[in-house]
Amino acid sequence: MAKAEAVKKRAPVKTRRPPVGASPGTLIADPAARRSELRLTLISPQKFKTIDNASIDDVEANCRKWPVIWLDCTGLANIALIEQIGRIFSLHPLALEDVVNTGQRPKVDFFEDHAFVVVRMIDDVTSHRYEQIALFLGENFVVTFQEREGDPFDPVRKRIESSAPNRLRTRGADYLAYALIDAIVDSYFPPIETAGELVDSIEDEMLHSPHKHQMRQLHELRRDANVLKGVLWPMRDALATLIRNDVPYVRAETKVFLNDTLDHSLRLIELVETQRDMLTGLIEMHLSLSQARTNDVISYLTIVSVIFMPLTFLVGVWGMNFDHESSPWNMPELKAYYGYPASLLFMAAVAVGLIAFFKWKKWL
Repeated sequence: MAKAEAVKKRAPVKTRRPPVGASPGTLIADPAARRSELRLTLISPQKFKTIDNASIDDVEANCRKWPVIWLDCTGLANIALIEQIGRIFSLHPLALEDVVNTGQRPKVDFFEDHAFVVVRMIDDVTSHRYEQIALFLGENFVVTFQEREGDPFDPVRKRIESSAPNRLRTRGADYLAYALIDAIVDSYFPPIETAGELVDSIEDEMLHSPHKHQMRQLHELRRDANVLKGVLWPMRDALATLIRNDVPYVRAETKVFLNDTLDHSLRLIELVETQRDMLTGLIEMHLSLSQARTNDVISYLTIVSVIFMPLTFLVGVWGMNFDHESSPWNMPELKAYYGYPASLLFMAAVAVGLIAFFKWKKWL
């Protein structure tokens, strides 16, 4: 595998909140928020109409003329525009406050004539950036707020624009809201499955040859899995809440489809939990393999040291400069005619004997 790239530090996620003591429902735009743009989709069983870069006048002129209205607001910089949207659709000010204060936990709030749903979608897989999607559901309208451009709603838009009869054209706003939520939930499958394939490839590579960069990859993947778990669990709870509550603008037949989306969220949670368990096991296995490799190296070095210990002893003994002429006890072998080759052969025999002994004991 190619050499691992340097680890990029991730920018901390900052949640912008109103000042302490501010009045409930106070809307304060994030200075980094994108410019607000409106896309208005008007739906009926026979026809549809889409207005890109719509104005607030377009919204007011059409909000009561069509059976279903979908207003998509991209960018949260224009507080005045968001307040006007809230006034037109009678949206609760506390919910609008949660719209502009991104970083909310996925949830569902019910009001008298509309529901407020907060979900999170993966905005950029490579940078691990998440985006908050705020959705308002009423009797005949769906209003969505996105932080920036880019969403998984294109299949929903294509179904609306299709000339063939489909449920999005014939059913109410609650079914449209279901389709949008289902698209967000299903958008988690590709990155999670890709991460699973990466985990499998790291496991195969690690069993063949463990490397240090694999540990970094495993820790990054486990951190991503923890983030996904923190997003998917409250999303599951929000879907369950939306299904359980009995409100007139969420019909019983739509709850059947929402149950399917809830099943998808449970599958995602199971996949993430399985990956977390696998990653934890792989991290432990990597540590064990690294330790085993270190032990093998130490074992080989110890064996080499043991082999050279008697040889070093013999060389040290024969290296003592005792004069044989002074005493017959002073190393007579120093005067031997074949002393040097004989000593080399003897040391080689000692080394070979030690290696044979180690192999017999299965230490090598």
